[in-house]
Amino acid sequence: MKKGDLQDFKINVKLKLAALWASVTFCYIYGDYFELYVPKKVESLINGNSMLDNPNKLFIAAFLLLIPSIMICLSILLKPFINRILNISFGLFFTLFVGLVGISSFSEWRTFYVFYAGVEIVLTLMIVWFAWHWERVEKEENQ
Repeated sequence: MKKGDLQDFKINVKLKLAALWASVTFCYIYGDYFELYVPKKVESLINGNSMLDNPNKLFIAAFLLLIPSIMICLSILLKPFINRILNISFGLFFTLFVGLVGISSFSEWRTFYVFYAGVEIVLTLMIVWFAWHWERVEKEENQ
């Protein structure tokens, strides 16, 4: 490092994963918030004419979106083995899930939703990549 370079340090993979899940969660929230501005969306919500038109569907949606929120803290708190498995599994699941949502959202008023889906896919693939490439500790040999 030469004089004048900005100091940097190695960030633990757990912190990287937590930050990525936080970003994904914010994107989900913002995407759903901006969808309220789509013409007739609020009217359909008030009239009960939405995709989440019964308690079971609402619970499933709530459960699905709870996972990224919980992964923020679990990425820091869990031991590496289960942590890695959950991050890879949920990262792949949400990549596919958001991909399907993005593909089905192509319309003039939902280009923002497709944009968010693209960003979310990049973030969840980064989660999978960091978890997959989690650095291993060298085992000590008995001498």
